Amino acid sequence: MKIGNLTIEHPYVLAPMAGVTDLPFRLLCKEQGAGLLCMEMVSAKALQYENRNTRELLKIHPEEYPVSLQLFGSDPDVISEQAKKIEELPFQILDINMGCPVPKVVKNGEGSALMKQPDLVYEIVSKTVKAIQKPVTVKIRKGFDDSSINAVEIAKIIEEAGGAAVAVHGRTREQYYSGEADWDIIRQVKEAVGIPVIGNGDVTSVKKAMDMMKQTGCDGVMIARGAQGNPWIFRELKHYDETGDILPRPSNTEIRDMMLRHAALQIKYKGEYQGIRQMRSHVAWYTKGMTGSARLREAINQVESYEELKALLEAKIY
Repeated sequence: MKIGNLTIEHPYVLAPMAGVTDLPFRLLCKEQGAGLLCMEMVSAKALQYENRNTRELLKIHPEEYPVSLQLFGSDPDVISEQAKKIEELPFQILDINMGCPVPKVVKNGEGSALMKQPDLVYEIVSKTVKAIQKPVTVKIRKGFDDSSINAVEIAKIIEEAGGAAVAVHGRTREQYYSGEADWDIIRQVKEAVGIPVIGNGDVTSVKKAMDMMKQTGCDGVMIARGAQGNPWIFRELKHYDETGDILPRPSNTEIRDMMLRHAALQIKYKGEYQGIRQMRSHVAWYTKGMTGSARLREAINQVESYEELKALLEAKIY
């Protein structure tokens, strides 16, 4: 898959997820074979006002290249100016979020609210494309609600404005993450534009990724919740591409070792206090469905250090 002048070796993309796709988790997914890593979304306004908390979100490690930095906002001037301001950072793609369904984002006319304003979409993308040299991509949804299914129209506008690729989540904003993703809208977008189309929604296994590519013709597959607690999905996809075989799922020992490595990276980049607390959600995802995982989730909320986490996981209560 080629985005602008950048070749993505494996067409499997880690989706941008707030509070999930931070530097430690991205490094693990890259190690497992992810072709492109998307960072947590960053507010263009927060960059403008030099918000201190935003600096954490901008950390990038050379080992994770290629990486996509995602901005959200609704002011074309602010987005394009901030994109230019941060272009010197070592990301390879700039993505613009037009799919976030969170109420506080939508209320400000940002994220998926932009699906209702095609003219503003064009202005944001065209100004940003002109402001920087790096490829500009956009993440959209099927539409805002069932009465405004306009992903095809918006994708055409993005292409016309100079966008280098578009990622399409097969749900409307009103659906959030409920129900089934509509993969047919991804197919429609793919047939309507010449730029790469990345499909997104309900990909939780190698089979589902292959099914999506077959049904839609999409150039790449973006994986969100299917990667939570499951960086191995990228190893499995890469292995399938190379051999046609599906790898067995990781053992409980491998899962435990990955959790501990993940925790060590969290501590390295964020300190023990913040790192261990953020691991609580990740541990719940890693162990979902395992025997005793409910008890583990209760116990993990009391853990405050790496040694306590290690002792808990090695006690094999799950």
